[in-house]
Amino acid sequence: MPARPRIYLAGPEVFFPNAKAQGEVKKRLCAEAGFEGIYPLDNVIDGHEHLAPQELARRISHGNERLMRSCDLLIANCTPFRSVSMDVGTAFEIGFMRALGKPVLGYSNTPGDYARRVREAARVGSAVWDAESHAADIEDFGLAENLMIAVAILDAGGEFVTHEVSADRMLSDLTAFRRCLEIAQRLHSCN
Repeated sequence: MPARPRIYLAGPEVFFPNAKAQGEVKKRLCAEAGFEGIYPLDNVIDGHEHLAPQELARRISHGNERLMRSCDLLIANCTPFRSVSMDVGTAFEIGFMRALGKPVLGYSNTPGDYARRVREAARVGSAVWDAESHAADIEDFGLAENLMIAVAILDAGGEFVTHEVSADRMLSDLTAFRRCLEIAQRLHSCN
């Protein structure tokens, strides 16, 4: 029986209190769609409790890169995380897979474009920005995320799916993820 295509499941879910459970749900959805989902927490570091923090970080990074190299494509949760933009680790993973020439799909549960989010954050009194940041241009191309991320996804043969959800499910709603799986099925059937 041929191996199922492997999808690396990038996103900030690894920081959730229920990170493993969230990964298992995504992996189950992948299996139902004919794929093998590979979650960053599948990278098991033996003896991690005895490692210095920087060494543990290095092993996590290298292990996740090995996982990505073993995958056929990536689906990234690009929903803004702790800022107006996506998780920076997820952004790196998109670039890594793009550099490997593998298809990349992304989704966001915030349908508004990047420029609007930046402008809104600048108006909020709690946003502490220095004078130079306030004076800097805001890229405004009508894209859902920074142009380097959005274009990387599109140029890798993928799509950037957006879906509006309630604030209490902003990062964990999987409607747009399911749409990415449908697109992945279409992409894989063309290969």
